[in-house]
Amino acid sequence: MLRRVCLAVIVYLSAVTLAHAQPVVEELPAARAVLDASGFKGTTLIYDLNNQRWMAGHAEWVDTPALPASTFKLFSSLVALETRVIHSADEIIPWDGVTRSRTETNTDLSLRDAFRVSSAAHYQHLVREIGSGRMGVLLREASYGNMNMDGGLETFWLSGDLRITPRQQIEFMVRLYNSELPFRPEVIRTVKDIALMEETDSYQLRAKTGLAVVGDLENTGWAVGWVEKGDQVYFFATLLLAQNPDETFVPKRLEITREILSQLNILPAP
Repeated sequence: MLRRVCLAVIVYLSAVTLAHAQPVVEELPAARAVLDASGFKGTTLIYDLNNQRWMAGHAEWVDTPALPASTFKLFSSLVALETRVIHSADEIIPWDGVTRSRTETNTDLSLRDAFRVSSAAHYQHLVREIGSGRMGVLLREASYGNMNMDGGLETFWLSGDLRITPRQQIEFMVRLYNSELPFRPEVIRTVKDIALMEETDSYQLRAKTGLAVVGDLENTGWAVGWVEKGDQVYFFATLLLAQNPDETFVPKRLEITREILSQLNILPAP
């Protein structure tokens, strides 16, 4: 308990400091061109941890608040494990029996697989089990986004009032990477493990996408995560916004991210 309180104080003080002295973000013209070519508005923000360097295409968007959508699964996985609603990456989350259009979600899934296929229903089950009280406490202790749970326990991150900016996404992931969040070390290790999207001899990519569609077909798309290359670590957050976009919107989240990361020689060319 004492460790959690101390961490919460550190997180709060860090958030206050950052709010008053945000680092300058370097505009990358080549990254801006990639985003412009997509036809969607938004940004890709990169943070080089070792050199403490912030870079972006369309840096004017990096403090734009948006629904976290399924990128919130990084946080809700931490909370579900911390509160012992679920105990491991391979423990099964039961299917609710409702048949949905994404057939891969119409079955019992482990936490690892629910994260991988981004099943909203399985995570809504976990959040119901966590409850609003415990979720609210940990949102505040971790200073996640605007910490607003209005809009319903099962939907506050999908269509409610929770908001997070690209810069806040990266600040959260840096604290996750550095084990500076108010969660047990084994919980943090498990979430890092399930977030592993790609691994080669030269790098590890940990990532989560997100998609929210609300109101008059207002689309919010995310790709967030980090790349580990030896002792170098690079964090990224791509946010795309569009009104009733075409079918290219969903794949563009990762395509744009990969292209910009390859421009910086962080990932190989797509």
